[in-house]
Amino acid sequence: MALRLATFNLENLDDRPDAAIPLVERLPVLRAALAHLAADVLCLQEVNRQDGPREFAALDRLLDGTSYAAFHRAATTNERGSGPRDVHNLVVLSRYPIRDTRQVLHAYVPPLPWHWLTAPDGVDVRFERPLLHVRIDVGGPRPLDLVNLHLRAPLPVAVPGQKAAPMQWNSVGGWAEGFFLSAMKRTGQALEARLLVERLFDEDADAWVALVGDFNADSREVPIILLRADVEATGNGALDGRSLVALDGFVAPDERFTIRHGGRRLMFDNLLVSRPLADRCRGVEILNQSLADELAASRAGLDAPAGFHAPVVASFAVP
Repeated sequence: MALRLATFNLENLDDRPDAAIPLVERLPVLRAALAHLAADVLCLQEVNRQDGPREFAALDRLLDGTSYAAFHRAATTNERGSGPRDVHNLVVLSRYPIRDTRQVLHAYVPPLPWHWLTAPDGVDVRFERPLLHVRIDVGGPRPLDLVNLHLRAPLPVAVPGQKAAPMQWNSVGGWAEGFFLSAMKRTGQALEARLLVERLFDEDADAWVALVGDFNADSREVPIILLRADVEATGNGALDGRSLVALDGFVAPDERFTIRHGGRRLMFDNLLVSRPLADRCRGVEILNQSLADELAASRAGLDAPAGFHAPVVASFAVP
């Protein structure tokens, strides 16, 4: 049996009247991508909530008429647990039963106390988004422990009194402090995900683990190095079984990107899996053939119905 696992950042999927591109124009493009993925388990990022009884009304409209509409669903919630977060929810859609769902936010990494260097007072540095851990019965000898994640983008944190406009800073010092804090948040989220993975390996050394989503980091950046935990990094061969494999290695180097930014090709969206799962991987596809350059589009005041993230799908042989 083939298990197809995919990730797709839908980039602020919403139905706001002031959206740059109306939802009705995005739907056919996004549906075509979802149909091509033909996923059994689909991880989505940046799904916004809407008011009313159908809190994911935009997502429901997108899935209407597709096989995904009947899938089991898990999603992040606000900190009260009373419903979805206003923006940037994580959603998992699964053809197979979801056994357990857990939202992880500062469970392993506490908020980091910080005293402003260029502003008065202090603050706790908290992560904006949780991790979404689900355990799925995929019919194999063990369940799939799936972590859908969206690490912080490499954009500076707002520092009190240091911004003149959304993208304009009053001082280089303020900008530098915000940029440093952004890196701390992104790396802290990666650390929390890694510590969650360690707990899963403590339970089962051969666990089928997959970290899937938008890492906002390329392969040589700290978050990916931290999450992979290659034996070359830890220096201990006995820990090799706890390392994770980046599945973009199954793709030709010139096709290995999910973002175009200022002419650069970056692999921000990926699947990192445990070795027992990597051994079952039979192929990976990145739908980046018509991907627009997000920086060039931003400077031209343009947007793209499909967004600026390419979806990725991997196929596994499951007995």
